[in-house]
Amino acid sequence: MGVHSAPLDVSARREEFPILDREFDGTPLVYLDNAATSQTPKRVVESITDYYYEYNANVHRGIHNLSQEASIAYEEAHDTVADFIGAAGREEIVFTKNTTEAMNLVAYAWGLNELGPGDEVVLTEMEHHASLVTWQQIAKKTGAECRYIPITDDGRLDMDAARELITDDTKMVSVVHASNTLGTVNPVATLADIAHDHDSYIFVDGAQSAPHMAVDVQDIDCDFFAFSAHKMCGPTGIGALYGKEEILDAMEPYLYGGDMILKVTFEDTDFNELPWKFEAGTPSISEGIAFAEAVEYIEDVGIDRIHDHSTDLAAYAYERLSEHDDVEIYGPGPDERSPLVAFNIDGLHAHDLASIVNDYGVAIRAGDHCTQPLHDVLGASASARASFYLYNTREEVDALVEAVDEARQIFA
Repeated sequence: MGVHSAPLDVSARREEFPILDREFDGTPLVYLDNAATSQTPKRVVESITDYYYEYNANVHRGIHNLSQEASIAYEEAHDTVADFIGAAGREEIVFTKNTTEAMNLVAYAWGLNELGPGDEVVLTEMEHHASLVTWQQIAKKTGAECRYIPITDDGRLDMDAARELITDDTKMVSVVHASNTLGTVNPVATLADIAHDHDSYIFVDGAQSAPHMAVDVQDIDCDFFAFSAHKMCGPTGIGALYGKEEILDAMEPYLYGGDMILKVTFEDTDFNELPWKFEAGTPSISEGIAFAEAVEYIEDVGIDRIHDHSTDLAAYAYERLSEHDDVEIYGPGPDERSPLVAFNIDGLHAHDLASIVNDYGVAIRAGDHCTQPLHDVLGASASARASFYLYNTREEVDALVEAVDEARQIFA
């Protein structure tokens, strides 16, 4: 357990998530699809209703009291998110729709202007489609080339290959912090050092790391970092892009319209200061406020407690599932992974497995998890994935294993 971490009171935390009391045909819900979307505690939902009931108004547009209250809450939400990941200030936090939009913002606002023939973008074989497809398509538009750091047999990055692939022609390294399929936690600070030695930027996809582990973007020294609220007890439709202030300041806006401007004439436009330069139009105000509330909830629970509890569940699931020889689990060993386990059962398609365990109230993911090229490397068309969070229990892992055993018997 973490140095400053005490055991998590799971029973008390579960009471904050009413959805966990649901039953299907008398069978209690076991929610193990947290890597896709986590559940949302009452206080975060209430922060949204409070906004609509008490101070619903557009931000940065009005002199009246409601607009002032909404503007302050929305701006302070940026401060809360900035503090959560160790950013220097709100200027470095752009609210986006999700991690995918954050990736696209940088790819279009920076990549289209800065990349060209002879330039390289280095990614990894374990990238989510949000990273891989985005940079792939930008490379096609600019004439740049995408190169991929391979994985080892145990699902880690081949760092010797990384040092060879990242060269003076590399302009961007885009790497997932924690793989949503393998559970691998990548050495992003080391990759940042390598990238910067070649005058390259590095973009870290933190969608699976920010909800589960302490992140300090200044300690990592990444140039960009992105994550989504809906994977960390927050609402859908809101995420954040961190970017070093000097880089964001030099970038052109990605979208144009209201609120991202200072002065407009028929001939030209002066753009707004950071971060508003990249938040055109009416933003997701209530979602941004709820995002901050989710961050504060996580901080109240304790990110170290969340990490220790969730990774313990993943290790336990790894060990229980490994009791049978017909199970293949992807990625590093039980004590070296983020809180998820992706696996396959011999002779049983992942979709069939997910359907059967769903009959026992267990919600897991099945498919390629937006990592089709990685699954090609693994030699699997799909995999089943159980992922854990602060409100899950060992008893729920046991329920998963029992449901998997039932599926095994059905297809025996």
